[in-house]
Amino acid sequence: MMKTKTILLALTLCVSAPVLAQFGDGPPAVVVSEAAIEPFPLAVEALGNASANEAVSIRPVISAILTGIHFMEGQYVEAGTMLAELENVEPLAEVAGAKAAFVETETQYQRLAELYKTQAVSQSQLQELEAQLEANRASVAAAKARLAHTVVEAPFAGRLGLRRVSVGSLVGPDTVITTLDDTSVIKLDFDVPEVFLARLDPGLEVTARSAAYPDDAFTGVVSSVDSRVDPVSRTVTVRALIDNQDARLRAGMFLTVTLLKQDIQSLVIPEQAIVPDQSKQFVWLVGEGDIAELREVRTGRRRPGQVEILAGLSAGDRVITEGTQKARAGEPVEVLGRAP
Repeated sequence: MMKTKTILLALTLCVSAPVLAQFGDGPPAVVVSEAAIEPFPLAVEALGNASANEAVSIRPVISAILTGIHFMEGQYVEAGTMLAELENVEPLAEVAGAKAAFVETETQYQRLAELYKTQAVSQSQLQELEAQLEANRASVAAAKARLAHTVVEAPFAGRLGLRRVSVGSLVGPDTVITTLDDTSVIKLDFDVPEVFLARLDPGLEVTARSAAYPDDAFTGVVSSVDSRVDPVSRTVTVRALIDNQDARLRAGMFLTVTLLKQDIQSLVIPEQAIVPDQSKQFVWLVGEGDIAELREVRTGRRRPGQVEILAGLSAGDRVITEGTQKARAGEPVEVLGRAP
């Protein structure tokens, strides 16, 4: 019996300090890793909708009979090109009547102005006729504007769509004659998670692919980022511009977008160091004297095995990657080693 007790005592004395720590004697053993700044390229994939750089439905301003169509479907036109004509008999008559009234009033004003020099008429009479002259001048301008509305022109350069009306139709502001799209540049709108917001800058390069052209990639640049984040999806809309001089892309197409930025350095730690608590993220930090501290951090992007830290840590800080369950705030830990 005495011999057995001696053997047990010897075995107890031979147990190392780390082993004792595992059984509750001494500080808990942990493995740590240092927060480090490393290359962390931005790579985002999203789905986007293409739209024309400028797009408009061609409609007349006034209601009248369509008397002429001067375009072909699918035709490319320059800004100011005449597309259609409306019946202009009545507007022409209005212009002629307004001009006649203006000329008559102008003649009377000139005669009255000569009489005013000789004090034959009063100043109030002259001013009254002058006001009438200005009103007639405005009537001429309004009549000419109504006449101009009988000609429908292209507001900008682009390609026309299908013709929706025929000569002889009564058209009005609600009637679509055709459509006009400027697709020399395609606007591509796509949504990305708000976590990427700090990295989204105008000029960032994007690559887009379409199922219509599976072997081709279309490159463009980010032109703007929406000022609001969607409160439901937590995403922000990004707009990129893609050169489309070859006219292969069309408005309404569905494109797969890859947004890439290589020259990004980020503060990263191993993913297993993150301790989530509801909507917040924490890490166990090992400070001076190997004292443990629970610290809240703000995380960013992730990649296999690593997570980007946006706030809460600095380069060189030691975080616990193994043994987080044993750590207690303000108490020491035993650092057994460093994780790669």
